[in-house]
Amino acid sequence: MGLLLDAEDTAVTRQTAEALTRVGTVPAIRLIALAVAEADDNQADWLQTGVHDALVGPGGVPDVAAACGKLARDPEEAVRRGAADISAWADDPRC
Repeated sequence: MGLLLDAEDTAVTRQTAEALTRVGTVPAIRLIALAVAEADDNQADWLQTGVHDALVGPGGVPDVAAACGKLARDPEEAVRRGAADISAWADDPRC
């Protein structure tokens, strides 16, 4: 979480979000979702950029939408909220 919400270095935020998105597992996407829920507007922009970079990058990425679907049922409200944001980013071609 410290890397995803690094207030001093947005490159770290972006690269960590991209790397976790490329992993694509439910636990990896859950970390991003928690960060999204806690992020300020600037951090959220860089998290979104990292997710986007992974989704449009070479080599493909596991089904982030499926992970978000599972996280939509997470007992923690912040995770559900963050997963909804990530799912919207994955569906938005402008993200």
